[in-house]
Amino acid sequence: MTDNRTVTLAVIIGAHGVTGEVRLKLFSEDLKPYPSLQGGGRTFTLKTIRPGSNGAVARFAEIADRNAAEALRGTELTVPRSALPPLEEGEYYHIDLIGLPCLVGADAIGRAVLVEDFGAGDVLEIEKPDGKRFMVPIAKAVTIEPDRLLIDPEFVE
Repeated sequence: MTDNRTVTLAVIIGAHGVTGEVRLKLFSEDLKPYPSLQGGGRTFTLKTIRPGSNGAVARFAEIADRNAAEALRGTELTVPRSALPPLEEGEYYHIDLIGLPCLVGADAIGRAVLVEDFGAGDVLEIEKPDGKRFMVPIAKAVTIEPDRLLIDPEFVE
């Protein structure tokens, strides 16, 4: 089965120099495995990437000058979920958790709406049926199953 959800790997935050290079904010450790990225209804072919201040500096075949690079500021660069590498046992991609029902025992308490990493580990944000949200640490409070997330009752508000 093909997973067509898109995963944002980077966003263009501005131009770098006058030859069409762009500055990127990265949400992935490495873009090199993805020679083709989608953004703003276009396909971008990665030619080079190197570390830069606040992220990386990249050259795409389709961006020829500074004006074209500046015009793309704010463009999210994505790939289909199916393009991501396979996972090892116990690993997960954040996108795979979003939308899953969250349960305490057999009782549904809401849906996973966001995964954040504040440096000490991933934190899951859960939205209750009444629209209120709360967060739980994934490593301490969440058991991940293929079609649902089991939440430790000690962490439920």
